[in-house]
Amino acid sequence: MKILVLNGSPKGKKSDTMHITRAFLAGMREAAPQEVRTIDVIDRHIEFCRGCFTCKRSGEQCVIDDMRGILEQMLASEVLLFSFSLHSYGMPAALKSLVDRMLPLSSMAMAQVKGRYVHVGQRDYSQLRFLMICGCGFPNSRRNFEPAVRQFELLFPNNHTILTVPESPMFNAPEAAVVTVPRLELVRRAGRQYAQTGQIDTALLAEIGSPMIPEELYAKIVNGTAE
Repeated sequence: MKILVLNGSPKGKKSDTMHITRAFLAGMREAAPQEVRTIDVIDRHIEFCRGCFTCKRSGEQCVIDDMRGILEQMLASEVLLFSFSLHSYGMPAALKSLVDRMLPLSSMAMAQVKGRYVHVGQRDYSQLRFLMICGCGFPNSRRNFEPAVRQFELLFPNNHTILTVPESPMFNAPEAAVVTVPRLELVRRAGRQYAQTGQIDTALLAEIGSPMIPEELYAKIVNGTAE
């Protein structure tokens, strides 16, 4: 399977969330051979969308940067894996710019699909499956991930799978291995499931998305008040 990982963290290769993503990919490789490419979005030259719709109307570029090559890599893939940390309850700025610049994949024409109007595809990417792996620094998932999850569902309404993991800065803390290593093993299991079936059990997703340590203790550690 051809997988393109879009690492949206401003930390690049030091991303907390990429620990989760690497475990997921390791699980996929245990199930079957995978061809994985990773783009560290923060290191690429991607201009903001100017809203001129030149790309939608004619397929031409309004700016010259790295985006056209990235789009071609997307279209040559079977899975797009968006890996990012939660920023202001959504995607980090660099990744949001990349998503905005995916406009050339659709046209100005609209069609009604499942009760809402969407732009008709200008390029065929029906083969793509979409994965979102998102970590956050809060001690729980409730009322934190919902905006990012909803945006991803609207952007990619078909063939999407979403993993959310609270307390993700712990993955960059070696002293937290007693809880992070078992959590990453659950993520590996999810990767194996996804490679084998294209889905992940709801119960496993819920377990992955639960706090690794009690919420109150995590907050005290962050606040420097833990005894």
